[in-house]
Amino acid sequence: MSDKSLCDEIYFNEFYTSHVQSASNFAYYKSGDKNTSLDLAQEAFIKVWEQCSKIDFTKAKSYLFTVINNLFLNKVKHQKVVFEYAKSSPYLDVNNQSPEYLLEEEEFKDKLQNAIAGLTEGEREVFLMNRIDGKKYREIAELLEISQKAVEKRMSSALKKLRNKIDRI
Repeated sequence: MSDKSLCDEIYFNEFYTSHVQSASNFAYYKSGDKNTSLDLAQEAFIKVWEQCSKIDFTKAKSYLFTVINNLFLNKVKHQKVVFEYAKSSPYLDVNNQSPEYLLEEEEFKDKLQNAIAGLTEGEREVFLMNRIDGKKYREIAELLEISQKAVEKRMSSALKKLRNKIDRI
């Protein structure tokens, strides 16, 4: 165990300064969104600070990256729940929804489907396997017989394209 402790503000600041860029880059690679990546990285550093007494300084970087990955996966899981709810919501209580709302919702669904249809085959395949089937990148890589990096690259590209199209909707 190192003499350095993350609970010591000097060492934590040193740790933060030397890893904030690589942590943000890793989060960006996972999420494909600059704002999301900054949020994930900052939240991960907060968790490191909160758990400082339990983390060996020499293993802190790997802990940080694991936290970023887990935060990202939780965010994806939450988005999937929201997506599933949105898919089923029109059938819950249609009587209390205005016709304008229902029309807007249908138009949004059409635009979303068109945006997904606009992805390349590889991007669409990876996106749907991950977001709809809940498959992990490793599983997708095995099924498609490609590297996990290729899966991550396709997903990042798909998310970027969808964000651009959805933002314009």
